Amino acid sequence: MPTQDAPTAYLIKLWPWIEANKNRLIASAGLIVALALVLSYFSWQREQREIAASEALTQLTFSTPASAGGGGVAEAYLRIATQHPDTLAGQYAEVRGATALFEGNQFADAQAQFQKYLEAHPDGVFSAKATLGVAASLEAQGKLDQAVGYYQQVANGFSDVVATISAKFALARIAELQGKFTDAMNIYMDIARLAPRSPMAEEAEMRAMGLRAKMAAVKPATAKP
Repeated sequence: MPTQDAPTAYLIKLWPWIEANKNRLIASAGLIVALALVLSYFSWQREQREIAASEALTQLTFSTPASAGGGGVAEAYLRIATQHPDTLAGQYAEVRGATALFEGNQFADAQAQFQKYLEAHPDGVFSAKATLGVAASLEAQGKLDQAVGYYQQVANGFSDVVATISAKFALARIAELQGKFTDAMNIYMDIARLAPRSPMAEEAEMRAMGLRAKMAAVKPATAKP
């Protein structure tokens, strides 16, 4: 009589347990299948929501002139954000709507909308841009001290290099306005180190050179003996 292989022998030993627990095994298998179907359904639903939001956003973008701004455009973007919450396209629409308010000189409303996004999505994909928007809105309202705080958050707390450099340029600009030329020059040089051999670095270096010349011009002459 041929010797049974190990898998067959193991199966023969296991078979009585399978027979005794077959109803439980069938129920467990059914539960696994049901869970897989539910997860697949929710994944499909999420994909469909993203597609619908992206289509609405694309349609609005192509139907809106590049120079358009203000309340009407903002309202259209914010409507998409409301209709398609918890989608990336909806989040982008929310930030774009706040930007449209800013472009329409509605600075207080823009600030409120940027902050609303940050409250809902503190670690969202567009958090750096929204924080930058809050800072710019505050600066436009003349609230420079508060604006500096938000600009510093962007400069020090996000990995978005473009937003970081934009925040640093703003900080340097405000320092210049406040007569803090040395602080401004240091920020410009920091930008040059952050993005070497780039147009942004060249602009920062040129501004730093201009500040050096300005500082030299206002430096009191040393008295001769």
